Amino acid sequence: MIIDGRAISRQLLAHIRERGLGELVVRAITVAPTAATRSYLHIKERAAQDAGMKLDVLQLPDEATTEDALAAVALPGADAIIVQLPLPPAIDTERVLAAIPLEKDADVLSPAARARMNEKDALVPPVAAAVDEILARGGVSPEGKRAAVVGKGKLVGEPVVARLAAQGAHVVSYDEHDFSPSALVDADIIVAGSGVPHLVKPNMVKEGVVLIDAGTSEQPTNSGTALVGDIDPACAERANLYTPVPGGVGPITVACLFRNAATLAELRKS
Repeated sequence: MIIDGRAISRQLLAHIRERGLGELVVRAITVAPTAATRSYLHIKERAAQDAGMKLDVLQLPDEATTEDALAAVALPGADAIIVQLPLPPAIDTERVLAAIPLEKDADVLSPAARARMNEKDALVPPVAAAVDEILARGGVSPEGKRAAVVGKGKLVGEPVVARLAAQGAHVVSYDEHDFSPSALVDADIIVAGSGVPHLVKPNMVKEGVVLIDAGTSEQPTNSGTALVGDIDPACAERANLYTPVPGGVGPITVACLFRNAATLAELRKS
């Protein structure tokens, strides 16, 4: 089963619009964005429109300080706030994330939001929510499964490990430097998010595995660059469920971000 993330995203965004919350404003704060970051923000702008929302991109000067970023977070007028990572090294990223109010943290990046993520009715970080959506649509329960997560970053590895463990999976996490070709072979579920192109090869996975590729990077081609994932596409032949890059996890993650923004707005009204 190959997951069509774009189709799932369209369904989720349509459901958000149907909730009738009016045009919510989601502020995205970015500093010194790369070409890839600008592309991600453009994708989020289109998704926000499909969800009946507005993405207000606030690009700070390249020389912005931590205090400038904190001031941007504190500005009024937004229903939800996202900080587009990465921020430049000169900015204290952890301090900025900690300043996002819990009631506006749609990305679930602040320490307060992360501490609550496995509580009943708490928001789930968008990538972890996308993994939930994919597993549910594939009829796969994490409970009792052996799961391996490649990549230990804040956006993918950390929340996915916590989420799968809370759902009863036996989880092992690796980064690109500390796993061997045999490390993944017994895993029933593999989630990759290291950003290393085609790191996971067919000889590393077993028949019938669930492969969820949340890693993205740019690879040179004869005509420019192409977006590729952590998992070699040849692995799909061994998998019962596989998410391609592009068009797999990414669109679902963006939709889950705006679903979180809608949920926050509903909670404030209740």
